[in-house]
Amino acid sequence: MVPPFDRTHPRQRPPLGLYALANIGGVAAYLPLLTLLVPMKVEAVSPDGRIALLSLVAVLGAATASLANILFGWLSDRSQRAGRGRRGWMAIGLAGVAASYAAIGMAATPMMLVAAILFFQFTVNALLAPLMAIMAEEIPDAKRGLTGGLIALGNPAASALSTWLVGETVLGEQGRLAAMVIAVMLCVLPLLLVGAGGAMPDERVAAAPSRPPRQDFLIAGMARLCIQVAAVVTQVYLLYYFETIVPAADYADLPHWVGQVFTLAFVLPLPIALVLGRLADRMERRRYILAMAALVAALGLLAMAAADSRQAAAAAFILYTAGSSVFVALHAGLSFQLLPDPRHRGRDLGLFNLTNTLPTIIGAGLTCTFATPHDFDAVLVVLALITMAGGLAILGVKAWR
Repeated sequence: MVPPFDRTHPRQRPPLGLYALANIGGVAAYLPLLTLLVPMKVEAVSPDGRIALLSLVAVLGAATASLANILFGWLSDRSQRAGRGRRGWMAIGLAGVAASYAAIGMAATPMMLVAAILFFQFTVNALLAPLMAIMAEEIPDAKRGLTGGLIALGNPAASALSTWLVGETVLGEQGRLAAMVIAVMLCVLPLLLVGAGGAMPDERVAAAPSRPPRQDFLIAGMARLCIQVAAVVTQVYLLYYFETIVPAADYADLPHWVGQVFTLAFVLPLPIALVLGRLADRMERRRYILAMAALVAALGLLAMAAADSRQAAAAAFILYTAGSSVFVALHAGLSFQLLPDPRHRGRDLGLFNLTNTLPTIIGAGLTCTFATPHDFDAVLVVLALITMAGGLAILGVKAWR
């Protein structure tokens, strides 16, 4: 039985900062691991087959994450209707993440590493699925845009952690993994311990008829999927992308430098996301803000394809990330309004999460098809076209006027 963590009176909402902090913990659970530590581990266990092995890890991990997110979203829905709340599943996921990090640290062969990553993907979604449902349930609609801006804090905070972890050579692999577990727990535990703050059950049911049609939910999901394909490739394969640009003699310090670029790229969009998120709560042009963000991201991808130095490539990646981060952050906050049935928030968000996991499979396929260990230009052009398609698609969401 899931422990009854949600004991606070349902009308007493925790401050928005606790949701933002928990989201930072959720992002920190996977971003440093999947963008830097796992590629480094893959390169260590299979240097010659690193792209193929990393693609295998990405595809199988995405499939596992997709199913796990839907499963734990559905389970948290059942717990919520039974009066036990969703936070117990978050606690189980948090414990599982710690165990999976230990398994990753002990992996010494490609197959052991693949198995450990699949275990991680299963447990981290036990944490993330109920967390997203809790945010959809407990944050008022009037603050969805601002919430999207606060969600943008997750990537820069996690990227800063990546930079520190890679730079601290004294820690070693096991020390880095342990530090990540501690950081994730410190971020997530406050929201777990404070308790629930959602609407009363009768209020949620009464609000159901006014929800937007499922068509908007599907269009918004397709648009996000297009944007996320490029996000997956640029994050998972970024280290290998820079290896196609810098001389081999500079490879030793490249992971630390890439971590710094990651941090800068995710910090710069923060004020933009916060300002635009606040504007999205006030104005009636939400679709156009998202479409412009997608256009900026596409231009950044084309600039990455044309870059011929690490400085130009870093500037292009920062431009891309500015557009992509603003799109994803505002889209996440506003998408909570599109959930078609308040009784099944966890399940529907699990289905919506396919827009985060399916791009991993698509992105891995595109990378294997259009990229080589020495050339990423073609795949970046393809990603720019897909990103522009996502920006156009978002204009079809009528609920976001």
